[in-house]
Amino acid sequence: MTRKSILSVNAGSSSIKITFYTFEKTPKVIADAQVSGITAPPAKLKYTLGDKKREEEELKEPVNTPQGAFKLLLEHCFKDSDLLDVTSSDDLAYICHRIVHGGDFESSAVINNETYHQLEQLEDLAPLHNYSALEIVRLCRKELPNVQSVTFFDTSFHKTLPPYVTTYPIDQEIAKSNKLRKYGFHGISYSFILRSVAEYLNKPVDKTNLIALHIGSGASMCAIKDGKSIDTSMGLTPLAGLPGATRSGDIDPSLVFHYTSEAGKLSPASTKEMHISTAEEILNKKSGWKALTGTTDFSQIGVEDPATPQHKLAFDILVDRIVGFVGNYFVKLDGQVDAMVFAGGIGEKSVLLRKVVVEKSRSLGFGIDATANDKGLSGRQTVVDITAKSEIAKRVLICQTDEQYEMAFNCFQSH
Repeated sequence: MTRKSILSVNAGSSSIKITFYTFEKTPKVIADAQVSGITAPPAKLKYTLGDKKREEEELKEPVNTPQGAFKLLLEHCFKDSDLLDVTSSDDLAYICHRIVHGGDFESSAVINNETYHQLEQLEDLAPLHNYSALEIVRLCRKELPNVQSVTFFDTSFHKTLPPYVTTYPIDQEIAKSNKLRKYGFHGISYSFILRSVAEYLNKPVDKTNLIALHIGSGASMCAIKDGKSIDTSMGLTPLAGLPGATRSGDIDPSLVFHYTSEAGKLSPASTKEMHISTAEEILNKKSGWKALTGTTDFSQIGVEDPATPQHKLAFDILVDRIVGFVGNYFVKLDGQVDAMVFAGGIGEKSVLLRKVVVEKSRSLGFGIDATANDKGLSGRQTVVDITAKSEIAKRVLICQTDEQYEMAFNCFQSH
């Protein structure tokens, strides 16, 4: 095969990130680029080519669609005379797309007419979460038809959840016809965490038990037993479970109807392509720690000396909800836990969050080494041990998760 590169695409609601990898068993990063601020101008471009080149600039022309951002990124990379490995789409073996909601897909899927139609049907189930990624899938089908697109789903990792976890106690005929069940998310990240931690612990993946925390602007947790997901905090959508930057997390289901009489109506944010109810917009976009503090920046919240009582409250709420799931999953794993693993932007960076969560979990045997925790991740480390220096303390780790890499890795393994 003359084509030698894999392109991983991670589309969010306000940012698009692409990474080029070598097409081999252990993919190596060739270059990566990102446009952020799509929904909050001015948009910014970041570009990195190995150790040779780092660029960051505010874009002069508006970029307000996922497709526009993706086209700009490709054009920027293809035009870089220093990027010799990827000069056009002819140098690509595959394009890997991260799709948040995969419905009943249990593994990655090559995009063809049939799978594309199935993905279109999922848009109604997850309009807030699949829209950006599917816009780019559409673009690739139209403008890069000679490059095979492969979709990877955040839900697939949780295909092993038992029925008593996935089933909601509602009319089952309605539930099944409308695909209303727990799916779970952040699965691409959990797949990377599991594989990396098992290797670090020198254990087979199918013998590894973890309480994994993917804590970022979107936050979730997962109980992994013998290498399989047995429970996770998110549900039908990523809204369930832990609060996030703008998500409420678990609430009384009736709350939103007391919040507004407009809950069931279409939000003004809806478009012809994306139908969003007022309730979905409130709980996904106007809640979380932004609603409490006015900021989505957790670095302003997770500090020893919070700026306001509301900042402390937001931090305490997140810790309380996390600790509740730690206890829940510890019981479900029968106390046989190889490690508690912190990942995601906040899990990897917030020294205070890790410290407080582990201290509040001390009755379960977890302990943290303050010096190692303060140091955290450094350089290109993937996994770092921050366990208290005690023979009986249960392991506490930080894992620098990498969804882009996980897609490229699995793409090579399966193709």
